[in-house]
Amino acid sequence: MTVSRWGSKGFFLRRHVVSALAACVAWAAAAQAPAEPLAVQPVQVPSLEAPQGAPVRLAGWWYPAAVSGRAPAVVLLHGCGGMLDAHGEPNARTREYAALLHAQGWHVLALDSLGARGERELCTQRIGTRAITMTQRRRDALGALQWLAARPEVDAARLALLGWSNGGSTVLAANNLNDAEVAAAPVRARTAVAYYPGCEAEQRRGYRAASPTLLLLGLADDWVPAAPCLALAHAAQGQTVDVQPAVTALGFEGAYHGFDGHTPVRLRRDVPNGTHPGQGVHQGANPEARERAQVAMLAALRQGLAGR
Repeated sequence: MTVSRWGSKGFFLRRHVVSALAACVAWAAAAQAPAEPLAVQPVQVPSLEAPQGAPVRLAGWWYPAAVSGRAPAVVLLHGCGGMLDAHGEPNARTREYAALLHAQGWHVLALDSLGARGERELCTQRIGTRAITMTQRRRDALGALQWLAARPEVDAARLALLGWSNGGSTVLAANNLNDAEVAAAPVRARTAVAYYPGCEAEQRRGYRAASPTLLLLGLADDWVPAAPCLALAHAAQGQTVDVQPAVTALGFEGAYHGFDGHTPVRLRRDVPNGTHPGQGVHQGANPEARERAQVAMLAALRQGLAGR
């Protein structure tokens, strides 16, 4: 387990830092979106959820890598606000991260768990009463991994999960070997990255990582607090996957929920959840945390998806 803390006055070590993350600043230049829009193909991806025996077919946006031969692939899992903008197209965050990952020579699949189930967003729905459950989202992620593994241009041994908030929770749920469906899955991710996930459920279950897991946390987050994720990482101390730490947690001082976005911090009173239910939550960008987190994300994915 690695837990580190970034602050406005520099970098503070809480446990120890993996060499790959310590060296990752060399890749900061890669975190620039290309000038031209990426080629993208709408696709249908079957979830493992199959009510009445018919799999739920999810809308996906497929960004094929411009490389020859088989290449790694990353699944993008959106938060409670969904992955689509007002025009029904992938939103700015999806496009930004697709570009970052595409620049590494990786395929990208952005998956919409809401539209096929008639939902637009989950953020204003109380936890425990949401129309789409974590079980459904876990099955979506596992279905996406199987879909990728079947594609001839994808290296099925080098797949990754990357998610935000509710999608970050999905990353953990789809990567926890203590869940019977994950343990039995014929295809699992080689590496996993979760931005500001909710960790309570997997903390209670006990997180036994199927692959090395990086948690990127806002230490000022009052929507999805960092403390359960730090506890999950602490409980995983000493666990390794393929000689890598099972869980690495990076916390950013002064960073709220959605710190890797580009809009200023604001109070959202329409969200009924959070550390002070009914009082709203803060959401918005922290440019320093965004840059450092993206560099750490790329480093973790590079290490996890390296050829073997």
